[in-house]
Amino acid sequence: MPGIHHVTAICGKPTHNLDFYTRILGLRFVKKTVNFDDPGTYHLYYGDEVGHPGTILTFFPWEHAVPGRGGVGFAQETALWSALTARKMRSGGATARSLPSTRFSVSMA
Repeated sequence: MPGIHHVTAICGKPTHNLDFYTRILGLRFVKKTVNFDDPGTYHLYYGDEVGHPGTILTFFPWEHAVPGRGGVGFAQETALWSALTARKMRSGGATARSLPSTRFSVSMA
């Protein structure tokens, strides 16, 4: 299977996570399941309007987890560039000049 189906991260309060990703970023809440390795924890899925593989970002809400620290092997950013840029372009809210000129400290020029 080529490509990535989804990326998973850990978050705090599920209500804050839901509000940020749906109301602020405008992603679609695709589904809620349980974390099969920890059935007492939800697994929250967000994606594009259809939920296409490769557009999915998921979270395990562990409210009382100790905050992580960046280091070797740890993701510092997750790019939602394509979905968010397409949404802004369709709504007329983005132009080539309003889009970021760098991502992950790399020039997009």
